[in-house]
Amino acid sequence: MSLGHRERVIRALNHEEPDRVPVDLGGTTNSSINIEKYQELKAHFGLEAEDTILQQMTQVVFVHEPILQALDIDFRCVTPGPPDSSPGIPVGEDGFRDEWGVLWRKPPGVLYYEVVNSPLPGPISVHDIVSYPWPDPCDPDYTRGLRDRILAIRQNTDCAIVLDLPSVFVHLTQFLRGYEDWFSDLVGDQKLAGALFDATSEITSARAAQILKEAGDLVDVVTFGDDLAFQTGPMVSPETYRRLLKPWHKRYFDTVKQHTGAFIRYHTCGSIAPLMNDLIDLGVDAINPVQVAADNMDTKMLKERFGDRVTFWGGVDTQRVLPDGTPDEVRAETKKRIEDLAPGGGYVLSAVHNILTGVPLENIIAMYQAGNEYGRYPIGAEPG
Repeated sequence: MSLGHRERVIRALNHEEPDRVPVDLGGTTNSSINIEKYQELKAHFGLEAEDTILQQMTQVVFVHEPILQALDIDFRCVTPGPPDSSPGIPVGEDGFRDEWGVLWRKPPGVLYYEVVNSPLPGPISVHDIVSYPWPDPCDPDYTRGLRDRILAIRQNTDCAIVLDLPSVFVHLTQFLRGYEDWFSDLVGDQKLAGALFDATSEITSARAAQILKEAGDLVDVVTFGDDLAFQTGPMVSPETYRRLLKPWHKRYFDTVKQHTGAFIRYHTCGSIAPLMNDLIDLGVDAINPVQVAADNMDTKMLKERFGDRVTFWGGVDTQRVLPDGTPDEVRAETKKRIEDLAPGGGYVLSAVHNILTGVPLENIIAMYQAGNEYGRYPIGAEPG
């Protein structure tokens, strides 16, 4: 029996087997497609429509409804509005200053914007943090029109709605402080690091509460994240994470859970397995992106160790297979991730990261075709 998109997603996130594995494209800011590659996808489907940027830093887009329907995507993304009090300010032809005061530029030939100026670098004090001109977490533009936008999706589709919130505090404080100073603080000045974590997470938690009071009852999934790992392992030891970072994550998670019953999807790249139990303890229902090219991220192992407690969202390799493989290799990769992660529910199929310019169009199509073919339950049965 074929299920509706939303029911399919809810069953999968509840670790029940739906009719097929849910599939995602554009459901979040880290499971979408770069604007340059998107032009080719639009042309393939004969769509002429103006693009809307989903996230400025990564230059990914909102995927148009005709394409979402053509690929039978199960999710629809909504984001808070940009802040009225401190919007991104253009700087020159290739840069902008964000609401936190961080300066970003897009170098020639690079797909993403990169940090070129952190506003709190070097030898600073707690007073510098306290007196910094922080953005207003209660800016009304975060929620202006948000509920109506969500209701329109609910009325016009049967898809699961994902509310995409900004990062919590790790990425943010790295951008504000600069990476070298951020790591140095963890070792040499934990009081200063804690003051910066306090200041930023207080704002992001208050903002999340305001947004969820407006819309938390309407959405199926709330997503946010902070990268916590490199390709080779966590960026700090699990012990350091639990002592110096996890308390601020707990504040944010608790705030989210106070204001919505939606599933919580958490995004962190890298070799995250050593921190999985901590994230589950915080209340993570789904983990993204399942970076299979990183160390200790074998999908069969992840399913065996954590699959009864968390949903895996992603998994189709974007470092080698999608950009460099053949369509047959993409199909084989997709089939493997489904076979490893989908039994018993608890899997959402998507690319590991946002789809970028170097990915051949035929590989994108092959991934979604393979998802439809091999993602039917019971997993492993011959397609009929």
